[in-house]
Amino acid sequence: MKVISFTHNGRAGYGALIGDKIADFSKVGGADAPDLKTAITKNLLATLAKDAKPDLALADVTLDLPVTNPDKIICVQLNYDMSGKGRTEKESEYPVIFTRYTDSHVAHGADIIKPASSDFLDFEGELAVIIGKTGRHIPKDKALSYVAGYTCYNDGSVRDWQRHTHQFTPGKNFPKSGSYGPWMLTPDELPDPRQCRIVTRVNDKEMQNDSVGNMYFPTEELIAYISTFTTLNPGDIIATGTPGGVGFRRDPQVYLKVGDVLEIDISPIGVLRNPIAAEKR
Repeated sequence: MKVISFTHNGRAGYGALIGDKIADFSKVGGADAPDLKTAITKNLLATLAKDAKPDLALADVTLDLPVTNPDKIICVQLNYDMSGKGRTEKESEYPVIFTRYTDSHVAHGADIIKPASSDFLDFEGELAVIIGKTGRHIPKDKALSYVAGYTCYNDGSVRDWQRHTHQFTPGKNFPKSGSYGPWMLTPDELPDPRQCRIVTRVNDKEMQNDSVGNMYFPTEELIAYISTFTTLNPGDIIATGTPGGVGFRRDPQVYLKVGDVLEIDISPIGVLRNPIAAEKR
């Protein structure tokens, strides 16, 4: 099931995308499940899917972030071979973890904003995991049972600000510099995330292409590790890292410019597409 969040005639909603129609869960969920995170928390998606009818046209809505109000967005660095040489050894003994703010993201179709203060906005196509139930000290062999779904993710990075110091939070949190979406694909349609392939394109030119199965720290290991130092809650997002081919590692380097179009294509999830626009000051 593809589950989207959207705005329709000024009203926020969410539901299942069926072809070019939406079964509006927010109509049948009412106050008990006004948004996707609440529906995930209360384990209501299957019930809502039985009650809602696909009678709202996709063309009549504006897509929002799949989970509009996550408590935590946790990102992973150095989880693939970035050298292009097919290395199999990990670059770090443990996953390299950082966090992003919700307002550093835009939804599918919305403009990613190139900051006025930098010409070094880079792309990072990633698989993102949306957590489905509360967990702490989650065993690796049970970790995928804590997943509500998967989505495409762009960890937009302002490289010069990322490298001002060894702590690179600023370069990862410029407003509207990243994105995720267009929807959440539920695990019944993706029982093994290793089957996914990440392809990133800029203006239709392929920049990244790798299998999720090549991650150094697979999805279940990341969930187990992260849940050891923090409680994972429904709606939390884990971005699992990006393959080689990012702009700053290319020769010559490639950075996103105003007017570019970025696509993160993860089969079988879908395509996250965002144009690049200039910051207005």
